[in-house]
Amino acid sequence: MKIYTKTGDKGQTSLIGGTRVPKYHLRIETYGTVDELNSHIGLIMCQDIASEYKKLLKEIQDRLFTIGASLAADPEKSKMKIPDLHETDIVLLEQEMDLMNEVLPPLKHFVLPGGNTTVSYCHIARCVCRRAERLTVELAENSFVDEKVSVYLNRLSDYLFV
Repeated sequence: MKIYTKTGDKGQTSLIGGTRVPKYHLRIETYGTVDELNSHIGLIMCQDIASEYKKLLKEIQDRLFTIGASLAADPEKSKMKIPDLHETDIVLLEQEMDLMNEVLPPLKHFVLPGGNTTVSYCHIARCVCRRAERLTVELAENSFVDEKVSVYLNRLSDYLFV
């Protein structure tokens, strides 16, 4: 498969389903931000962290691919079966946060990003996740977006904070 097609050289790209849109289209900006987030998650996975966190981060990356595919599809023209995001994906993040909160000291003030490299990468990923969530909410104002997508991104940004 060739990586380059030259079909985007004039500033247009295709959604899943074939619809051509400008590369600055909100849908492109939204799934591009999810892709950026996925790359930041990959960077966190490269850190010296416990294997159970790496396993969960791999699961999160898989869910972000699902979200990206959903956002990249033209909701009116795509006939491709896009994997679904499930309520259990959201619950998993909530359960993981609950487990971490059992061992962390209570939060009593705002937290400044930093402390060590891994924590800093998590804060960057959290900020990108929040941007992805804002773009998703904006996109949903005018086009179909599965509601679970914005809920998942909201929980994920919370998870990255914890």
